[in-house]
Amino acid sequence: MPAPVLLVTGGGRGIGAATALLAAERGYAVGVNYRRDADAAHAIAQRIRDAGGQAVALRGDVAVEADVVAMFRQLDSALGPVAALVNNAGVLETQMRVDAMDAARIQRTLATNVTGTLLCCREAIRRMSTRHGGSGGGIVNVSSVAARTGSPGEYVDYAASKGAVDSLTVGIAHEVAAEGIRVNGVRPGFIYTDMHASGGEPGRVDRVKAFVPLKRGGEADEVARAILWLLSDEASYTTGSFIDVAGGR
Repeated sequence: MPAPVLLVTGGGRGIGAATALLAAERGYAVGVNYRRDADAAHAIAQRIRDAGGQAVALRGDVAVEADVVAMFRQLDSALGPVAALVNNAGVLETQMRVDAMDAARIQRTLATNVTGTLLCCREAIRRMSTRHGGSGGGIVNVSSVAARTGSPGEYVDYAASKGAVDSLTVGIAHEVAAEGIRVNGVRPGFIYTDMHASGGEPGRVDRVKAFVPLKRGGEADEVARAILWLLSDEASYTTGSFIDVAGGR
């Protein structure tokens, strides 16, 4: 039996890379999506192949509809139709208050984090849904604890985009539940990844970890394990739900 195919958006680094590597260990053939950092994505795909797995790096900006359509078609050709999708690609801009933001920044954030997630869900559903002749599948959307906290003084736009991800996760889960597809989310907290540098504070996790009940930042692997559980048969009766991987926040 061929390996089930998993697509990880933003799979070249951080949580996406950890998810791609763990998924390959657990028997998935993996599509590793990237927008700009081709070297990182190809390196993850090569690590998987070197370990005896199947993987391909796929370029595509999830905020661009034509890129999303092309990416899924490339995955179809290279590995087969997708059976699992992890919507991990996301953007975070420099920390600032709302009264300093312009519309272009807000639109960039929403285009990737919300529109991109919806477009990838659409293409996956067209392949997974029994309504379209598919055999089912699983989707996990990577949200954020910021959806609950609002990130005042730092990233209200990012927090709002992740609140939208939570809403679309529940809505899509209910929409396709009878079509063999489970849709869930994870909400990471303060995780050691490169994303904080995008916000202008590479050391942010160490600054704020004292406010976390577990008194430490999280690792990308810890989020990846939650994602893979939600995609597994062990979570067969779980849909429209969320796991907070946030040290108790």
